[in-house]
Amino acid sequence: MTKWSAVFIGFILAVIVKSFFAQYEFIGLLIVGFITGYIAHSGALGGLWNAAVAGALGTIISAILFVLVATFGGSLFGIFGGLTGFTISGIASIFTVIGYLIYYAIVMGITGAFGGAIASKD
Repeated sequence: MTKWSAVFIGFILAVIVKSFFAQYEFIGLLIVGFITGYIAHSGALGGLWNAAVAGALGTIISAILFVLVATFGGSLFGIFGGLTGFTISGIASIFTVIGYLIYYAIVMGITGAFGGAIASKD
């Protein structure tokens, strides 16, 4: 079962890692996944699930923020700004977003399982 407090904290930390520590993204995601699984206190499968959900939400929100910032910044440069730029960047980046979604869910889920196993109540 999803524990939304753990997912929310993991989501915030995943967005921070993606935004500010991009060069240390893999190590940061390992640590964030472990923290999320540990906070969940639901065993290995619960930690895996909560960390994977947090990673997926972090990916989606980071992608939306990136597209909005790129579109707003490009609106001053003619045809590639505004709705046209938003549509082009959204269509072009959908496969990248799906790839990152899978990547974040797997990396954070694996270490979330370790964190959940360590903090398990059972």
